[in-house]
Amino acid sequence: MTFGEQPAYLRVAGDLRKKIVDGSLAPHTRLPSQARIREEYGVSDTVALEARKVLMAEGLVEGRSGSGTYVRERPVPRPVARSGYRPAGGANPFRQEQADERSRGTWDSRSEQAEAEPEIAERLRIAPGDRVMRTRYVFRENGEPMMLSTSWEPLEVTGRTPVMLPEEGPLGGMGVVERMAGIDVVVDNVTEEVSARPGLAEELLALGGVPGHVVLVIRRTFFASGRPVETADVVIPADRYRVSYHLPVR
Repeated sequence: MTFGEQPAYLRVAGDLRKKIVDGSLAPHTRLPSQARIREEYGVSDTVALEARKVLMAEGLVEGRSGSGTYVRERPVPRPVARSGYRPAGGANPFRQEQADERSRGTWDSRSEQAEAEPEIAERLRIAPGDRVMRTRYVFRENGEPMMLSTSWEPLEVTGRTPVMLPEEGPLGGMGVVERMAGIDVVVDNVTEEVSARPGLAEELLALGGVPGHVVLVIRRTFFASGRPVETADVVIPADRYRVSYHLPVR
């Protein structure tokens, strides 16, 4: 192979990808068999297999047990809006995670006390093993799972207060800013870091994805006078949603 020349399996995958994108291989169409790829492109079985693996890793095709490999339906990505603005009257968890007034979402949640693992302790600037309230959410849009979120709040801030449980009490279901204000903690800053990685098996199971799918992870932390009062990981399927930011200009 000369400099700049693609390996054979990438060349084959690229041609098949083009056919999928331009519609020559329509959704739910069976991908040419390994033998057909070998004959059509003049490559070995190993090259044909590696090309199919590339398309599967990209989420363009999926294997069906006992049937073969088929072109996947390609969803049109929908926006997950992130905003520095908050609607009047507070923000429930769905509004906090999906600040788009056109969305109509529901969520399930479960809160439990836990010991802060080293990474979470670092993010909250507390000692590993300190007690936190961990809350796991599954957000749905029109009944379809669209997003997962796990948040951690230091109990040295919220413990033995009316907002100790995010979904219970007089401010249950409100956003972090509103809940913290209820105990005289003024949230004045938030950071978000966005990254991408392969989804974990349990995440993809909850989100309706398949092994190998990529997820976007938003690592968010709320601060009050420089002190972290809540940190969270928000997980979004990258093939179905895109993250759109709307931020105020000061």
